[in-house]
Amino acid sequence: MSVQPSPGGGALALRASHADRDSALDVLSAAAGDGMLTAEELDERVGAALAARTRAELAALTADLPVAPEGPLQAEAKDVVRIEQEGASTRRGDGWVVPRRMEIRSDWGEVTLDLARAVITYDTLHIDLALRGGTLKLVTRPGIVVDTDSLIASYAKVKVARAGGAGAPVTLRVAIAGEVSFGQVVVRAAGRRFGRRAWPERAWERQS
Repeated sequence: MSVQPSPGGGALALRASHADRDSALDVLSAAAGDGMLTAEELDERVGAALAARTRAELAALTADLPVAPEGPLQAEAKDVVRIEQEGASTRRGDGWVVPRRMEIRSDWGEVTLDLARAVITYDTLHIDLALRGGTLKLVTRPGIVVDTDSLIASYAKVKVARAGGAGAPVTLRVAIAGEVSFGQVVVRAAGRRFGRRAWPERAWERQS
């Protein structure tokens, strides 16, 4: 059904809904993940999107960015996804559908979960982790909260950085439990680079 123009300037003059703001945040997060926006630009635009009152204000924030493709991906979400590897590398990137739960078993390998450009259908993701050597990397966007309080670290490093966009509604809570030894779990916001892994001479300190 086509939108009828309003006397005050057309469809863009209409008041923005929560769905309109969520769509704009998705476009901004995807653009930051692709390197089109810096972390500072992302924070600035997310704040403006949350404060926007009309569709025109939202459109101005994404006018210079490609619109994320839409598709009927809702039905593809799985309840459980398992990753088992040894000395290998696994990545879930653009457009992957986040399940309700993940079981990750990785020895001396790397697992990257890009949540910034993922299709999110559940409000919570539980990750059961058994990591020995190597790295688990999570890329986040505003509205994604990561909890590592139930994760046991032995000679390991756990570092969680905020995704920015203070005040953004929580769209996904990620709870990581299990154990990591001689490895690291690193959470970074989209648009920020992961630092090189440093192997210290003494046991790593847990960071949060």
